[in-house]
Amino acid sequence: MNSPPRDTTAFVRTAIAAGAALFLVAGCTSQADARNAPLPRVAKADALKWAKDSTAHMAELTGAELLPGTAKVNWEQCVGENDEVAEDGRYSLFYYVYSPAPSTEHTPMVRKLRSELPGEGYELTSYREFKSAYASAVFRARDKRNDYSVEAETVGSGRTKPQRFSFAVRTPCLLPPGAKQQQF
Repeated sequence: MNSPPRDTTAFVRTAIAAGAALFLVAGCTSQADARNAPLPRVAKADALKWAKDSTAHMAELTGAELLPGTAKVNWEQCVGENDEVAEDGRYSLFYYVYSPAPSTEHTPMVRKLRSELPGEGYELTSYREFKSAYASAVFRARDKRNDYSVEAETVGSGRTKPQRFSFAVRTPCLLPPGAKQQQF
């Protein structure tokens, strides 16, 4: 067997050394340090604008109409790993809006999102094509740059609630600008 070129060997040694250094640093970082890492600072109005823009963008990609009267804004408290709740104003946002798109369109819609959003920095986290009201269409992805997530899926049973398509977004825990981050 041929030995690897000299440059490759140096690269592998550097990669191993970097990995070992990262392991040592991560091993020395306490949970308290991770728990108290600085949160992204975003005003609620800016987070809501991002949510509305993102759902509109997903609808545009899929050719779907949105029903503005169905939009729901849910500001949620951030709950820590040990069930701690800060009193510094941190929040997360869950926002969704429905489309009247019929279930026959749900599979092409999630396929389109699956093909387009990875090119925009999203990592696919869940995917299923529409089969029935019990195995409906699902698309979920996470933005690798900021941990925001987007969702698109069939909602409603079709029997007691009309089947619609939902576009939704979730933010990670955010802190309003100017707020002092509480430490745990």
